[in-house]
Amino acid sequence: MIAAILFGTFILFMLVKVPIGFSLGLACLVTIFYSGDVSPVYLVQGLVTSADSFPLMAIPFYILAGEVMGQGGISKRLFGFAKIFVGNMTGGLAIATVVTCIFFAAISGSGPATVAAIGGMVIPLMVQQGYDKKFATAIIVSAGTIGVIIPPSIPMVIYGVSASASIGSLFLSGIIPGLLVGALLIFYSYLYAKVHNYQKDNQKFSMRVVLKEFSGASWSLMMPVIILGGIYGGVFTPTEAAVVATVYGLFVGLFIYKELKFKSLFRVFSNSALTTAIILIITGTATFFGRILSIENIPEMVASSITSITDNPILLLLLINLFLLFVGTFMDVIASIIILTPILLPVAMEIGVDPVHFGIIMVVNLAIALITPPIGGTLFVGVGISRLSIWDVSKAVVPMFFLMVLALLIVTYLPQINVFLP
Repeated sequence: MIAAILFGTFILFMLVKVPIGFSLGLACLVTIFYSGDVSPVYLVQGLVTSADSFPLMAIPFYILAGEVMGQGGISKRLFGFAKIFVGNMTGGLAIATVVTCIFFAAISGSGPATVAAIGGMVIPLMVQQGYDKKFATAIIVSAGTIGVIIPPSIPMVIYGVSASASIGSLFLSGIIPGLLVGALLIFYSYLYAKVHNYQKDNQKFSMRVVLKEFSGASWSLMMPVIILGGIYGGVFTPTEAAVVATVYGLFVGLFIYKELKFKSLFRVFSNSALTTAIILIITGTATFFGRILSIENIPEMVASSITSITDNPILLLLLINLFLLFVGTFMDVIASIIILTPILLPVAMEIGVDPVHFGIIMVVNLAIALITPPIGGTLFVGVGISRLSIWDVSKAVVPMFFLMVLALLIVTYLPQINVFLP
């Protein structure tokens, strides 16, 4: 009965369009008053203690770093450098977009931030070159999801805290799956451009142009090297790396590229603070939601229900994937990870799945959710930039959705891909 009230009130608040963070908190409050097991003060304490975590300090800094790089000209130079190598191929602009998203993902840690930083520049350019606007929006929306798979990744930080797993190992595990998703999107871009006979970029490849673009993009290209090299070289932790990324981005944007102005810093910091506030409200209420689940032994009940259906590891992982894909369509990525990790991780571990491997399965699943309505984070950012209807973009995204599901199945059933690097 308590589980029904908890989930029922949460769904009810979501249906009347109460923001997800408040929906989670109100559902917890209603359940507390009904059950009487804990005091309402416990909710306030839970909101504070859930944010009192050193690894979670990475989130505001990665968000700020992404905002700084978008405003400071770093994303523009990454795209220009990628276009030199692939621009004169069939589908070159689309391929350059995917490659740029991979590089930017290694800086920002956020899918929506990747789309926001690159989409406003790339979509008009692709349309100008004759690309269909729906396809141009769909490819940037889909490639933006790599931002939560390639390290550093904000959802991986959240999962690492929730599952007590090594964030450094999770970051390493995300490299190959992120590149796999990128490779599939590049392959699709090439085929789509071939079928629709899109023109190639007129710019010819030459070492002179490469050196010119490299001299401009070198500061941008150094950023993922510094961040990831510092983490895996033991120079600083993933949390400290977020601070390094922010300081480096501010230095490059203000003093090297000079596209970030001191007068625009207030807007950059306020946008980052607003996004951070939203994420931390969701984190706090979702964490408390998970605590109520634990108090009422709901994770154990769900785990026993799932394992009662089948004890076949292949089928169990398939059921978990289908469940995560479904949940991702109406629940925020961070809330999903905090709530579902204590429910699903014990089931996965019972069939011998490594916690790091399962973390990648969850993150890739919820990355796919970023392109599925009604919640889809990168989808809505792309729609806002292109001014197309969500229905038009959703239809254009369908082939890419199935390609990402293919990547998910490979990641799920070939764990060596995930655990090889760590």
